[in-house]
Amino acid sequence: MAMHWKSEMLLGCSTLFLLILRGARACGWVTVDSPTILLGSTVTASCTIQSNRCGGLEGEEIQITWRLNHESMSGSQHKSIEGAEVSNLTISHFNQTRAKLWCFVVGNSTPQRIGMAEIHAGYPPSKPENLTCMMNLSENCLTCHWDPGLDGHLPARVALKSSKSRGQCEVSQEAIPDCIPQAGQNDCTIPRRFLQLYQKMDIWVSVQNALGTAESEHLCIDPMDVAKLDPPVLKSIQSLPFQTDCISVAWEVAPTSSHIEQQCELRYMTHEDPGWTLVPNIVSPNLKTHHCGFLFGREYRFQMRCMRVTAMGYWSEWSPGWNFTTHEKAPAGKLDVWWKMTPVDSGKRAEVQLLWKPLKQNEMNGRILGYWVSLNPRQRNVELAAVCNTTEMQCNFSVLAGVRRVYLAAYNSAGESAATEVIFLEKKGQPLAKIHTSPCDEHSLWVHWEAPKAAVTGYILEWHQTPLLGPARSSRSWQVERNRSATKALIRENIEPFQLYNISVYPLYADAVGLPLHTAAYSKEKAPSRAPKFRLKSVSKSNAELSWDPVPIEMQNGFITNYTIFWASTAGDELRAVVNSSFTTFTVRGLLPSMMYKVHIMASTAAGSTNSTTLTLVTPVLDEKEIQYLLPFFGLVCVVLVVLFVCFQKNRRVKNQFWPSVPDPANSSLGKWVPADLQQETLQTASAREPGLVTISDITVLEKGAEKKAPLWGKKDPVPAAAGSVPALPKSYIHPSSSGLPSGSRAPGEARPGSYVNSAGAVQYAKVVAEGYRGQQQHVPSPLYIRSDSTQPLLSESTPSPKPYENLWFHGAPQAGLHCQSSQEDVAFLEEPLIDFPLLQGLKIDGAEDLHDFQRF
Repeated sequence: MAMHWKSEMLLGCSTLFLLILRGARACGWVTVDSPTILLGSTVTASCTIQSNRCGGLEGEEIQITWRLNHESMSGSQHKSIEGAEVSNLTISHFNQTRAKLWCFVVGNSTPQRIGMAEIHAGYPPSKPENLTCMMNLSENCLTCHWDPGLDGHLPARVALKSSKSRGQCEVSQEAIPDCIPQAGQNDCTIPRRFLQLYQKMDIWVSVQNALGTAESEHLCIDPMDVAKLDPPVLKSIQSLPFQTDCISVAWEVAPTSSHIEQQCELRYMTHEDPGWTLVPNIVSPNLKTHHCGFLFGREYRFQMRCMRVTAMGYWSEWSPGWNFTTHEKAPAGKLDVWWKMTPVDSGKRAEVQLLWKPLKQNEMNGRILGYWVSLNPRQRNVELAAVCNTTEMQCNFSVLAGVRRVYLAAYNSAGESAATEVIFLEKKGQPLAKIHTSPCDEHSLWVHWEAPKAAVTGYILEWHQTPLLGPARSSRSWQVERNRSATKALIRENIEPFQLYNISVYPLYADAVGLPLHTAAYSKEKAPSRAPKFRLKSVSKSNAELSWDPVPIEMQNGFITNYTIFWASTAGDELRAVVNSSFTTFTVRGLLPSMMYKVHIMASTAAGSTNSTTLTLVTPVLDEKEIQYLLPFFGLVCVVLVVLFVCFQKNRRVKNQFWPSVPDPANSSLGKWVPADLQQETLQTASAREPGLVTISDITVLEKGAEKKAPLWGKKDPVPAAAGSVPALPKSYIHPSSSGLPSGSRAPGEARPGSYVNSAGAVQYAKVVAEGYRGQQQHVPSPLYIRSDSTQPLLSESTPSPKPYENLWFHGAPQAGLHCQSSQEDVAFLEEPLIDFPLLQGLKIDGAEDLHDFQRF
């Protein structure tokens, strides 16, 4: 700080000298009333220009302007008596700690810089506080510290001043050179050569800047009164005498402070202790001390420190640590025990789980090596029959059903504790009246209960995490409350936040154990880790049934208070419904048909909520029952439509199924066909069609080949045809079985033919035209015999034909005159097809004597 102040002063003096030297020749200069001012005060500055000394400004009008750092300012301007231009500037509230004030001349050209003044602003130095000094014997120097106070924003000179004095520093004898601290430091060290040991010294801090000087309070001390001794060294620790809780500690002082009378402090702790135990005011010329109250068989860590016995000065640093283990002793005290018994082997034996808590620290008396459980207490000179010997805090064993007590003891290297008698009481006592819990912090719970009316000897509190993370027995925690009048207890063991615990409380009676009362609790809650698994159970046009699985207990993080179901259509507002935490289904009502909805569920605890993923559903247009009624109806309509369509598309085929089509000989090629061998014959036809018989000269009857027999009409076996005198005709025109017979007769014994039956083979037709049909003009000059190769069947089946070609057998029994009798066999039949054939109606068949009864109808 001092060096910085000196450099600033040197720089200021040199600048002032250059300005004075240059001012004799300069054309202008800037002056301020004070270069260092109080922050926030007024600053007055002036700028003087002598134009006759400024080249280029002679005879020109001059304008003077100001600039504070980068801010332009204007002041008043006038001419002095000497003819110089003077501008005065007043800044009423200067709020910058450091700034440069510039003066400019504005002529016909660019403004020119004439002069500059630097202004510093700040506060007077603050008074240093809390001056303290400490004598370091190892370094043999005095170091002082202080608080500098507020920053004055100005360069300051700081010095630690001291002087040798008499009495209570009323008279200063000799001044000691100032101690100048380093820049930014608030401490300074006075070397040993300037110190006056065992005599008073006057010490203070001085701070000086351009606005003033401040001093701290004076400290009148003997350097040895503020000495800090070097730490002692522990030499030995031992138990003394044996089988007691006392120890002896010996140490050595540091060589630098061996001539100083000292008082010391001893501290110790174990690994389990939360802090140190302090033994104060140890003053021992022989550098030894004794202390009692230590636990047996425990490892301790010891440390010591010392100071001047006058209680003035500073404590030394703590000595290096020393570890020491006290000697052991047989454990003392009784064990807290809890048990569970399960009958097995039809009640003849019982499985016992015995649980116990470790002894208290002051009862262990060393490191516990194990525990034994026996059916009988230990007796002198009798070997112990232990059912269990373990280092764990539990034991499982089997006993006979009549065993009602066992004995438990802990042991270490020095011996064993007195046996704790465990009596298996029946769990049939009166339970508690009421139980509830409240959190203490994240890792503990208060359990409150209402005591039963009967007198109790204590309580057993048992709890476990739900669901059990491990085997049910090993994951349970418990504790004993021995206070009979207690109505609450704090449980801490294995308690974690956001986990559900099932807590049970058993009252203990003199002759029984009470039935437990249960409750569940969280030490701290938060929002569930995830929401329930949401799914759509069923949907109709106006309702949607939703279901979800409850959140697993390990993910609930608290008690689920309720579920909130949200649903919204794409064109509507969001709706919600809140249901109890016991619900797992919900039906959304009032939905619109054929509409898309987005649904999600939110699970809530007292500390927060968690939303599920969004489920999208679309309501149908119709319900299932409506669809069940409409489907058969539409199916029937479709069937009807298909039938009608088929009928319209297949009109001709359907019509033929009900009304068969009979070929019209008038439109057949038979009407124009004449066999080649009969082209020379001339048919004699009547000039006009009469209702009587028509005589023709010849007729050829065409039938299928002999290999294709016509269907049998009657039931008689066919008889070979007899030879006749009828001349043989060509094979193509005369049926082989009817040679020599008239066209209207059959051979004796031949079955009566049925109707004209269609055949897949080609059938040749012969048509005798004697005259035109009814309604035709008789333009044919002579009768024609025409042949046709048409394959059109004559009649499709033996079903009635439309008029005017109606078969006679549909009109009842044939008339008596419409049949022919065979001279060879007493069989009479009627050639209805031949008679009803339109070509032969009105014809007179020449040479057919057997058709004497043929008449035209």
